Amino acid sequence: MQKNCRKPRAGSKKRFLVKLKSIAYLGIGSNIGKREENLTEAVLRVNAADRISVIQRSSYYKTLPVGGPPQEDYLNGVIKVETDLSPDECLSALKQVEKDMGRKPAGKNHPRIIDLDILLYEDTVTDTETLSIPHPRMHERYFVLRGLAEIAPEVMHPVLKKTMKELYETLREDAADRKDQ
Repeated sequence: MQKNCRKPRAGSKKRFLVKLKSIAYLGIGSNIGKREENLTEAVLRVNAADRISVIQRSSYYKTLPVGGPPQEDYLNGVIKVETDLSPDECLSALKQVEKDMGRKPAGKNHPRIIDLDILLYEDTVTDTETLSIPHPRMHERYFVLRGLAEIAPEVMHPVLKKTMKELYETLREDAADRKDQ
């Protein structure tokens, strides 16, 4: 926790300004170039961003692309960060990292050198034109839930009211059931 304190004047009541930090989970992915190097660079850049600290990183998982044109497989993971930025400010910082790493605007589900998404931000639930938290498809994405179950198994989805471990296990069971049919 970060504390910004002013020294009180003689005879005045003490006043403290405390800025609490929030925990957020970010999805990271790459399918252009040296994917693992891109992810490592992204983690370092997120950690170097003002007012964001990377606390933990999941393993990286190879993932087939969903939709879009023919493209290489993704390498994906999840990172846990601590920040005193608002969700919108955090998104802006992530978009700057993407831009600095050379991500170009492209259509939905197109290849990308780096993709950074806010999956969860504390127990925030928001849906605006620019930001949806929790990520609207995270509970359908095996690689997201696998990474979250690895580093945050007991974190609760704020809408579905299930832990990341429960969501991951349900998705694994569903996939196994589909293979059996």
